[in-house]
Amino acid sequence: MPPSNLSPDDRARIQRRTLRVLVGGQVVGAAALGAAVTVGAFVVQDILGDDTPFAGLATATVTMGTAFMSQVLARVMLRHGRRGGLQVGYALAAVGGVVAAAGVEAESLPWFLLGLFLFGNGQAANLLARYAATDLAAPAERSSAMSHVVFASTFGAVFGPLLITPAQWAGATWFGLASYSGPWLVSSVFLVLAALNTAIRLRPDPLVVSGATAKTPTRMGIAEAFRLITSTGNGRLALTAMVVSQATMVSVMTMTPVHLKLYGHESLSPYVVSLHIAGMFAFSPLVGKYADRHGRINAIFLGAVLLVIASVLSAISGEGNPMLFPSLWLLGIGWNFGLIGGSTLLVESIDDAVRVRVQGTADLLMSFCGGLAGFSSGFIRRAVGFHLLSTASLVLAFVLLVYVVVGSAHVRPSVVSSLRRR
Repeated sequence: MPPSNLSPDDRARIQRRTLRVLVGGQVVGAAALGAAVTVGAFVVQDILGDDTPFAGLATATVTMGTAFMSQVLARVMLRHGRRGGLQVGYALAAVGGVVAAAGVEAESLPWFLLGLFLFGNGQAANLLARYAATDLAAPAERSSAMSHVVFASTFGAVFGPLLITPAQWAGATWFGLASYSGPWLVSSVFLVLAALNTAIRLRPDPLVVSGATAKTPTRMGIAEAFRLITSTGNGRLALTAMVVSQATMVSVMTMTPVHLKLYGHESLSPYVVSLHIAGMFAFSPLVGKYADRHGRINAIFLGAVLLVIASVLSAISGEGNPMLFPSLWLLGIGWNFGLIGGSTLLVESIDDAVRVRVQGTADLLMSFCGGLAGFSSGFIRRAVGFHLLSTASLVLAFVLLVYVVVGSAHVRPSVVSSLRRR
């Protein structure tokens, strides 16, 4: 249906259907990611030893796979619409889960990492799905539409880590598998369901209906897309918010299970991670409404404040675990504000003709920096401790906070002035 012939009622109806389908995919996809990634660091430790500085390699590899495939899936979406890109992403992630399980069984780090890289397709698909929610949304409702999709991840992501123990038991008891193989195979089943949900139900395709695939964009590389993003103040702020929020969150979150295990609290890891993921997703509708009502920059500002507070709590948590519960929870909420505020600001800063390619590049940079943070976090923790790692994240979050307060005066009315008026 050409966009020019689309009535407002038809557009709203298709948008509602699109959100329902995306929500279903997010629930299943997030459950798969949450169930498997939680044990990634433990697999690396089993292969290389508990004292290895490479414990963050698992999260880093998944995140690098997410970064690389964000570009690939964006290209698929340009040619075939959102449905084609999401299908490919979920299907490749399912294959990655099987390969990762095979790596666990063979105690082969290369095979395990190859599986994790492919598994990153699932996260890339889930991230790009938030942009699909904005394809047909009214401009004043883009953050809210995006937040509905992000919120849907709550149910899967919170309960995903809680499936680890049953999946381990089932794999070991029914199939004689190694302890950490079961979660990867269960995740693959979930990802197949997410692919089927998208293939069958995402019709009509929102990107096709919006007319974006009808425009023939010029061939655009990463460098050109990056230049377009950074050519405006809004674009620079949006990208900075996404990158810093991701890097700050990943660096602390990756090493928290390792830190808990080191002090004999491994059994608490699923619960801390679940609370963290609840912070990442559960408040998304409120975050979206806040961003729509008070502006994207104010949302980014609040996210930076929460990331600073979370990093402080993590840095002073000591060897005990109680402080890590509120720390990881606030870390997730701060990330949510940064992601939704930054992503919506990015959508509004770029011309519609190139927005899909730019979205893929922004997610590539966000995930790549998150991957670097996850990879380096293991070395930093081993060299100077978990608490100085948290302090480094605090510095990064504080830089974002300063940039919002100082730089926003050159983009839109100052956040500080806006807050004073209220």
